[in-house]
Amino acid sequence: MTDSASYFFCGIGGSGMLPLAMIVQARGNAIEGSDRALDQGRTPEKFDWLRAHGVTLHPQDGSGVTRASQQVIATGAIEETVPDIGAARRVGAPIQTRPELLSQLFNAAQTSVGVAGTSGKSTITGMIAWILHQTGRNPTVVNGAVMKNFADADHPFASALIGGPDLFLAEVDESDGSIARYDPTVAVVSNISLDHKSMEELRDLFGGFTARAATAVLNLDNPETAALAQTLAPGKAITFGLGEEKADLSAHDLQPLPTGMKFRLIEGWSEYDAVLNVPGAHNVANALAALGAVKALGVPVGEAVKALETFAGIRRRMEVVGTANGITVIDDFAHNPDKIAATLKTLHAFDGRLLILFQPHGFGPLKLMKTEFTEGFAGLMRPDDVLLMPEPVYYGGTTDRSVGSQDIASGVRAAGRQAEALQTRGDCGDRILAIAKPGDRIIVMGARDDTLSTFAAELLDRLK
Repeated sequence: MTDSASYFFCGIGGSGMLPLAMIVQARGNAIEGSDRALDQGRTPEKFDWLRAHGVTLHPQDGSGVTRASQQVIATGAIEETVPDIGAARRVGAPIQTRPELLSQLFNAAQTSVGVAGTSGKSTITGMIAWILHQTGRNPTVVNGAVMKNFADADHPFASALIGGPDLFLAEVDESDGSIARYDPTVAVVSNISLDHKSMEELRDLFGGFTARAATAVLNLDNPETAALAQTLAPGKAITFGLGEEKADLSAHDLQPLPTGMKFRLIEGWSEYDAVLNVPGAHNVANALAALGAVKALGVPVGEAVKALETFAGIRRRMEVVGTANGITVIDDFAHNPDKIAATLKTLHAFDGRLLILFQPHGFGPLKLMKTEFTEGFAGLMRPDDVLLMPEPVYYGGTTDRSVGSQDIASGVRAAGRQAEALQTRGDCGDRILAIAKPGDRIIVMGARDDTLSTFAAELLDRLK
């Protein structure tokens, strides 16, 4: 990265773009950007915050890209139809994707930790960030979600942590294949399961990622990551698992608490009593992954366990919005079958009917995973739980819309559980409020839409 260059981020309000823009700015560069949400008047407080932090914002009409000296950053794909990209082509400004820029910063660091896997990435990244911060390691962190420990009035969008350039921690994405660009010192793979790509492609991507690392941290509870551990040279992998005696780090005697988990951690001949303030067995697995990563960096396990006790979680990961009239509203990012299963299992550790609003983030995933979604909900819902689904948000284009929410809901009903598909999210919200009663928990699920949190907060207000 050149000194004090000028960067233009196209879609700067996105959860992946905003933290990266802040890190690039902290290194002395000028930042400009545009966003469709800004033009549509959505999440205005986010854009006010960016302006207050020295970012120049433009409409997404190409008017902000005016000179060849601007480095234009696009999201995962360079879409020629976006006016800013057209303007960049006209003025001769170089165009780079977000993964290209992030991997460039990541690979330039002396020590790097990449966190990959189908589920748990943001939480594991947040846990590692907190342990490294608490033990004085000063990491630079790029996460895909807001880390509550680092969020305050001045940093409401704390999905990044600006630290030194020598230790770089990032959540790494396999869904767009960009994982192939990262050369980590420590590669963490939480689990591998069908999400956006075929299993063959995923095996290649994750296999390459771990092969390029000095140390790989792998989950023995997942058949795919366990198989990956077998392919590595002795001493290269740090393994973890729940109750898995063969693992380097294993968790035993898991005990759910109302807001977290207790467990016994075994590391070789050592044992530790661990307490988490985030709920669910899946978060114990996430904690083991984080402990494995920091162990690879030389952080004493006892210190790391102590730091994890004060890990506050990730925004929109089973986040309790509030309780009104005996009804609790929870905001959650779950959007694929694995994440939905983890959330439902965790919530069912305690009593109360679940009223589930699931907003799919596209027609593509519904078609690819129709069976997994249907069987997942039908298998994990209790007879009195209710699922409500709006149709996926459709932004136009050539998307195959042959499988919609109606197909999932009818499949869940056929399996003997209660499910309805309504046209809009507002309709689903009205229906939930009509049937909610004290003791219920309303869970708002979905990804890639900042307004879901606003919607969850509005539901809570309407319950009062």
